[in-house]
Amino acid sequence: MSRPLRADIDLDALRHNYQLACELAPNSRSLAVIKADAYGHGAVACARALADLAPAFAVATIEEALALREGGITHPVVLLEGVFEASEYQLAAQHDFWCAIHSEWQLAALEAATLPGPISCWIKFDSGMHRLGFDAEQARAVKKRLVASGKAQDLHLMTHFATADSLTPDYFQHQMAAVEELAAELALPLCLANSPATLAWPQSHAAWNRPGIMLYGADPLEGANDASRRLKPVMTLSSAIIAVREIAIGEPVGYAGRFVATRPTRIGVVACGYGDGYDRHAVDGTPVLVDGQETVLAGKVSMDMLTVDITDLPEAGVGSRVVLWGEGLEVNRVAASCDTISYTLLTGILPRVPKHYHGGQAREADPMASQAVDTCA
Repeated sequence: MSRPLRADIDLDALRHNYQLACELAPNSRSLAVIKADAYGHGAVACARALADLAPAFAVATIEEALALREGGITHPVVLLEGVFEASEYQLAAQHDFWCAIHSEWQLAALEAATLPGPISCWIKFDSGMHRLGFDAEQARAVKKRLVASGKAQDLHLMTHFATADSLTPDYFQHQMAAVEELAAELALPLCLANSPATLAWPQSHAAWNRPGIMLYGADPLEGANDASRRLKPVMTLSSAIIAVREIAIGEPVGYAGRFVATRPTRIGVVACGYGDGYDRHAVDGTPVLVDGQETVLAGKVSMDMLTVDITDLPEAGVGSRVVLWGEGLEVNRVAASCDTISYTLLTGILPRVPKHYHGGQAREADPMASQAVDTCA
């Protein structure tokens, strides 16, 4: 009998969430952002599931882009951080990777490169994130240099919003004003909206949007809106109770004895721990589902196990199904109990957790991956 921990990936939910992004912005095209192994969901399998819907994909590194090509994905792929060394421009030209240009050295390296043909380039404008990108004056010069170089084609202007998830719109509006002013001058197609802007700020919907975390069913907004409530979770992380302990009043559970029983307590031991990617910072009271009923974490998360209070679930016992997030339990709720965000939990799932794909294009999940594939209708 294998260890019961598994991550079920609902490719139909993934497709639903992508189609929601398109529905919200009918005059835009939407890049499917599948960086960080599709936020922990399996990049090749997710790309294949979206291949008939998405016109292009976006990743952070050329290694991620090459993995898509090796997995049979032929769509254009945007390198959101561009190249990390000059030699990567050769691969970009060979494989139809579209490159963000955010730094002077990237621009100079492209100007100096000998390429078989021009590369699609997306100029990164720093409208206020102050992380990557050029200011407005620099962006004007970058466009001129790219055109003069003969090494670039299909120029776009892109930016990244720092506070699109916030209930307070002031800084978002400041960034929008800055990019609108520059866009009017440069007359380039725009790529602006990330997931929260796709969900909440239609004025940012441009030639391209780039939904990321919303594709995987996690709401990125500080306050849910009608659109974000329609998202469907893609990953359900589940396991089972492997042992039950009866704990007397005053007895501790787990490392450092953080949880101490205040009543006669039944503790269920679950096969999942921080060695699988479940966050060790989860506090007592973190929500968990056991046989579909909500209960809580009781005690510190161990490397291979965690413990839950099943005192009020008399039918629960060895073999009871435990949902750690996903189906019936929003990952955001778990993340809040870990003082983190859903992105961290989803991308933190470690390789020993098997992924089981359902629906969509499940039959085409990567056959070379050490992942199980369920071909349920």
